[in-house]
Amino acid sequence: MSVTEMLDELKEKARHDAALREELLATRIEKNPLTAFCKKCQSLGYPVYEMELVNAGEEFYATMRRSTNGGGENSPLLEGEDDFYELFFAGL
Repeated sequence: MSVTEMLDELKEKARHDAALREELLATRIEKNPLTAFCKKCQSLGYPVYEMELVNAGEEFYATMRRSTNGGGENSPLLEGEDDFYELFFAGL
């Protein structure tokens, strides 16, 4: 299962489980929120790691850039499309 699939599944569970949603949101106030979030995911059976999460967003963004106007200098700037961590919480 890919990182995006795991995040989608976890997000869907959190939408229906208020306690889980609060636990995930609580990771955002930790000293290292990304690390805390990944550890929480791992404790729930989702092997999400910091670098995999960051890399998945960057790969997705790079693919989008290549698919628009050949990925050259005229490709549109896409803000926030590479941050799956933030997009996860925006979806909650």
